[in-house]
Amino acid sequence: MTDLELLEKIDFDKQGGLVPAIVQDHENGQVLMLAYMSKESLKITIEKGLACYYSRSRKSLWLKGETSDHYQHVCKIDVDCDNDTILLSVIQDGAACHTGARSCFFQTLYQKEEQ
Repeated sequence: MTDLELLEKIDFDKQGGLVPAIVQDHENGQVLMLAYMSKESLKITIEKGLACYYSRSRKSLWLKGETSDHYQHVCKIDVDCDNDTILLSVIQDGAACHTGARSCFFQTLYQKEEQ
C-alpha cells in the first residue's frame, strides 16, 4: 500500500473530522503529548516535516512551535490497525507541554509498588 492509499484510509469521519495523534520522542520513545489532527493538518505535517495539529479550542490549524520555537521534527508517522489514531515519532525542540515540561505526562496517578 502506498503512503497516499494509507492516508485515504484514515477514518477522519469517526470523530468529527479529527483523529488523535500520540506524539513520542524518536530517540527514547517517551510519550510527549496527545493532540488531534485533521486531514489538512496531517498533509501539512507530511509536506513540512513539522508537526501540525488542529486546535479544538481555537478551531484552527496549529503548527507546533510556531509561537514557542518548540518545533516537532517528524521522523515517522504510523497509523493504528483501525486507521483512526496516528503515532508521530518526533525530535522535539525544547518542551512539548505548554507548561514548559518536556512531556505533558508528568503527573503520576498510580504506580504499583515494587515487590
